[in-house]
Parts: sequence; C-alpha cells; structure tokens
Amino acid sequence: MASSGMALGSLRVYPIKSCGGVSVGEWEADGCGLRLDRRWMLVDENGAFISQRRLPRMALIRIRIGPGRLGVEAPGMPELEIPISPPGGKPTLAAVWGDLVEVLRVGEEADRWFSSFLGASCRLVHMPDDSVRHVDPDYGGPHDRVGLADGFPFLLISRASLEDLNARLKEPLPMDRFRPNLVISGCEPYAEDRWRRVRIGGIEFRVVKPCARCAITTVDQRTAESGKEPLRTLATYRKVGSNVLFGQNLIHDSGGVLRVGDEVEVLEEA
Repeated sequence: MASSGMALGSLRVYPIKSCGGVSVGEWEADGCGLRLDRRWMLVDENGAFISQRRLPRMALIRIRIGPGRLGVEAPGMPELEIPISPPGGKPTLAAVWGDLVEVLRVGEEADRWFSSFLGASCRLVHMPDDSVRHVDPDYGGPHDRVGLADGFPFLLISRASLEDLNARLKEPLPMDRFRPNLVISGCEPYAEDRWRRVRIGGIEFRVVKPCARCAITTVDQRTAESGKEPLRTLATYRKVGSNVLFGQNLIHDSGGVLRVGDEVEVLEEA
C-alpha cells in the first residue's frame, strides 16, 4: 500500500487543564486519552472548573513531567512539585461543564500556590484512574471515556489548516493557541473536516465532532494577553450557526503508543 504522505507532526500532553502543554516524542494512550492528559484541574469554591476563559494567567503556568511527579512553574513563583500518584483522602465531586466527576484534592500546598499566582481562591484536584467520566453519548459509545478535557479524549488539527488561517491574519499565530494533542502534517488545509476514521500508528480513531472554538484561542500563551484574533478572522469563513469551528475531536478505539512521525491513514471520509 502506498504511503499516505501524512504523518503525526507533533504530540502534546496537557496534564493540568488550561495550563501549559508538554511536547513529547512518543506517548501512551490509555482509556481516557493520552496518559496524564487533563487529569488535574483547578476548581473554585463551588467545585466548578476554572480555565483561561476566566483566568487568562493560567496560560503562564508551565508543566514538566518527571519521574513520578509534575513540576509546575510560573513567573515569580517557586517550583511546585505534584505527585503523579493519586493523593489519598475522601473523593469529592467537581463539575466539568454538565458532568460531575469524582476527584481527589491534591493538597493545601498546591491550593496556596495556585491561589497566590492567580490572585483567586482555587483548589487543585486530580482525577484518579478509577473515576469514570463517559463521553457524550450523542458522539461516543458506552465504553468511551474522557478525563477532564472539555468533552473528548483527543483534539486534532492539521498544520496546513493553521497555515491557511495565518495567511489571512496580519500577525501569524502559533499552534499553541488551539491546544491540540495531535498535529498532522502532509495534508491539505481542513482535510481533517472530511475524515471520519483514521489510523495513526497502530491506533484507530473516530473523528466525531468539529471543535467549536472559545475565547481561549485569543489568549497569547506566552504573555496571557487577550485580543480579538483568531476568532474574528475565523468567523469570516469557519462559522457554522453560532459556532466558529477549527480542528476535530477524536475518540480512540484502543490504547497503544503514539510517536511523532507515525503515518496517518484515512480509513473513512464523509
């Protein structure tokens, strides 16, 4: 079989929801998506998740994945270490959009660190492996799970789609504005809109829903400053109803290992 010419161009994990991502050369996929991806998040006093929509300074928080721990850094703050193993304690519930998820508090030191840097009272929570959150049944099956991401295990965007967008902008933007897990090289702009099933390396994925973009895309991930782009420009040619679409949400059929450079094969198109 001839090569598709498409490949996994980059792979990124976001351990703490709405904080910095980590580029990796290869990574395991587990039942919820990429291992460690969106397994921690910040919540307010009511247990509702907090993101850059509410606190853009979260963009300045950087994560390092080390043996058995996460290293968390931010300007003017000492490094915080968080154990990867779930903390003990009594489970509590946290809200991610319409879902209530069973989580564990990480600890008071982490709560103080994030509250101090962000200037807002918050708590860091962790979703342990035995906590189950199902994908919206309108898009997934009864066995499809997701961590603390907005709704789906994977977000995919092609490099060509970003290049097409940047050709329309006065100032080009980096891919980190869109926070994908999977960036595909070697296809035409928006080719991913037509895909329904793909294989990357040894893992098959269902392409289930376009990603409706929010104000986080307007936050500079290096400065935390907000503007009007890219939503203003995307709305001129990527608006469907009230949503501006860019990228595709995916659900995986099995676990496995993904590697940068893996061939991408389209199994089914719309």
